[in-house]
Amino acid sequence: MTGETLARTPEPELMDSEAQVDAYASADFSASNQWFVDRLVEQFQPRPEQGRLVDLGCGPGDICIRLAHALPGWRIEGVDAGANMLTTARRAVTQAGLERQVTFRLARLPDPELGRQTFDSVVSNSLLHHLPDPDTLWQAMRQLAAPGAWIQVMDLDRPETAEQADALVEMYSGDEPEVLKADFRNSLHAAWRVDEVRGQLQRVGLSLDCEKASDRHWLVSGRLPG
Repeated sequence: MTGETLARTPEPELMDSEAQVDAYASADFSASNQWFVDRLVEQFQPRPEQGRLVDLGCGPGDICIRLAHALPGWRIEGVDAGANMLTTARRAVTQAGLERQVTFRLARLPDPELGRQTFDSVVSNSLLHHLPDPDTLWQAMRQLAAPGAWIQVMDLDRPETAEQADALVEMYSGDEPEVLKADFRNSLHAAWRVDEVRGQLQRVGLSLDCEKASDRHWLVSGRLPG
């Protein structure tokens, strides 16, 4: 039967096989990643010239590198639970000549060793749908963000039907390797919808905006109380 409402199907928390890392590192996410960075630069105002930012679930490091270029006075730290992902990320940062500005840490949330209220901005892209408990990410935001910090989180928005998910896969990854297409489809099935995310934010007491950002993404953003 077609047209049935697509129920959420969780997927593995960690995606770090060599095939997955290679596929993600070589795929072209430049448009959505740059939009994510541009949106932060545009909305995070006023913004100090120097600060500390952490990217949770940084993957192969592309957003960290883009943030470093956009925020030259800031220290950027990427956190990921995938050792292979971080090997690729460190290589990319070295090639970009940004070793003094961008660092990485192997860690899995929740992790008290990441510190408490030590970052002036906490961001994440496409991590939430991997976590068994979504509150893990939102509580990490509360743990890591300093008073007045800027929060920005983007992830996929689960389509209404499996047919809509398949159409998005073909539209945005039809020419990509099968491993990437399969991961994208699984991620769409595992994603949370805007109304569900708003409920999560309310439950953990985070007064942040959640909006539909594209045909396949939502965006959470806002500044914590100072």
